[in-house]
Amino acid sequence: MTTPSLTFATLQIFADQLEKTVRESGEAIMEVYATDFKVNRKSDNSPVTLADEASEAIILKALAKIAPDIPIVAEEQCAAHGFPEFEGSTFWCVDALDGTKEFIHKRGNFTVNIALIIDGVPALGLIYVPARDVLYLGAVCPESDCRLAIVERNGERTDIAVRPAPTNGVTVVGSASHQVKDAMDKFLASQDVREIISMGSSLKFCLVAEGRADLYPRFGPTSEWDIAAGHAILRASGGNVKTFEGCDIQYKKESESYLNGTFLAAGTP
Repeated sequence: MTTPSLTFATLQIFADQLEKTVRESGEAIMEVYATDFKVNRKSDNSPVTLADEASEAIILKALAKIAPDIPIVAEEQCAAHGFPEFEGSTFWCVDALDGTKEFIHKRGNFTVNIALIIDGVPALGLIYVPARDVLYLGAVCPESDCRLAIVERNGERTDIAVRPAPTNGVTVVGSASHQVKDAMDKFLASQDVREIISMGSSLKFCLVAEGRADLYPRFGPTSEWDIAAGHAILRASGGNVKTFEGCDIQYKKESESYLNGTFLAAGTP
């Protein structure tokens, strides 16, 4: 079977199918969440639970059915088996449970993340918040630039967009668990800051995408699967993610480590 043409209509079909997948993954996560689950450690000492593994298994099975010719880069699969080898830079990028520390500490701000990278650019992203039944979705067609950005809460869908740069100070959202204090303090001193929000997981991108925050600076370590879905949603809503030097974020990096450097997610240029 050949990969279908990745038109906007195809992205919409993928999105419709994957909405069911992220909700199914969310159900599996919440089943574990309700138990006295065990926390294990991966080789890099980061935490992992049965919920991470159960959610990823559901997503991998769905992606293999939806688009079997598109390679998949998924966090737990990479941790267990190494990075996959494939040609090109079009692939699925999966973080089946982002914000594991939020999950472990029962704080609710953990997410299911699926992104489609097309020629190195995030074109489709879904972020689902199982503890709140909130879904964010963003798509940008690389061929036509048609786009869609929505949030669904309580069964009601709303279009989202970044907000114009405020005149009374910016709202900055930062990591709840991986803050680099000196770098963040220096950044905040360079801005006219009205409010600072601390939050875990990929939801930081979503706050900027729906106009509830203006900037998300990141100085701590991340991998491509941590940011791909949020990046796609933010692009679809009118924002972007770049290095502090103004360069585009690279996906499927040549080193094949999939590690990101520092970056700034912003609602306006």
